[in-house]
Amino acid sequence: MKPTITRLISLDALRGFTIAAMILVNYPGSWSHVYPPLLHASWNGLTMTDFIYPFFLFIVGVSIAFAYTKRLQEGFPKEGMYKKIVVRSIKIFVVGVFLNLIPTFDFTDMRIAGVLQRIALVFLVCAFLFLNTDWKKQAYLAGSILLLYWLAMTLIPTPDEGLIILEPGRNLAAWIDRILLPGKMWEGSWDPEGLFSTLPAIVTGILGLLAGKILLGRSNEQLKANYLMAIGVPLVLLGLLWAQVFPINKHLWTSSFTLVTGGTAFIALGACYFLVDILGKQKGTSVGIIFGANAITVYVLADVLSLLFYGWEIGGQSLNTHFMNGLTGLGISAKLASLSYALLFVGINFIPAFILFRRKIFIKL
Repeated sequence: MKPTITRLISLDALRGFTIAAMILVNYPGSWSHVYPPLLHASWNGLTMTDFIYPFFLFIVGVSIAFAYTKRLQEGFPKEGMYKKIVVRSIKIFVVGVFLNLIPTFDFTDMRIAGVLQRIALVFLVCAFLFLNTDWKKQAYLAGSILLLYWLAMTLIPTPDEGLIILEPGRNLAAWIDRILLPGKMWEGSWDPEGLFSTLPAIVTGILGLLAGKILLGRSNEQLKANYLMAIGVPLVLLGLLWAQVFPINKHLWTSSFTLVTGGTAFIALGACYFLVDILGKQKGTSVGIIFGANAITVYVLADVLSLLFYGWEIGGQSLNTHFMNGLTGLGISAKLASLSYALLFVGINFIPAFILFRRKIFIKL
């Protein structure tokens, strides 16, 4: 008997809250005044903000499992799905490049890598894996990638310096990206969304595929929630152990970072599934569901709107500067004013998300 595919409120809400968190940390009132948890770790280490991007890639994997299991059960031919997967990946990738180009559209100084571009690659690989492999092969592949990435990064010297080193711009991933990645890089000599570090990011998506497999299984709901959280804990512990020889680092998407964040995503999804879908505690989930219904569209919209709020000047100052000056002039601390602006910006982006949701318009790139 095939499992019945039902839409999970917890997954939809988690996707939306993750996008909202992305917007929150990306658009403060002032980058000079941000609470430390809302900043990425400068290099090694982990902050609350560092969990956001891997959570979204994990959710991409879970969503693939649900969407394509349903299509397979409905008898859709794989050949047709392959074409749609490739087309969707290209569209997401192109939109990411477009965001890098605005507002100057200087093609001579174009950055190819980016957040959406990595999402496109992870989606492409994970979707093809899901349609052509079982969960065991996916798990073996994930483990092999993490192991080989660790060995490569810690045993192979960079050809330009002849050193085995894990410093910004001075590591094997940065060297490979300088050779293979066209266009400019975010940090000049290296890019946090580079090609080589996308390999372990794909593992984050595979972990989502495995979580989706559990949720689509025949076990009762309580056991599914237990399995998710029970798997998440050892993944986090293994990641922390691995970090002793391969530090947790989002910029390099190290194997330890992949396991710690992926394991935490397992735990978070299991807890949300238990509270929302099993116990029915759905109060407050509507905001996440509305954001999540057009997740990538809202992310793109936030980037476009930021040009207005950060670039449009009135009296020689941008809107965010006026906001900061107004609140700090009332005696509010600069960091709290900066956070208030970020929350306001999230609220502004909620308006079009709400309108699209109410009109049942779901834009799928």
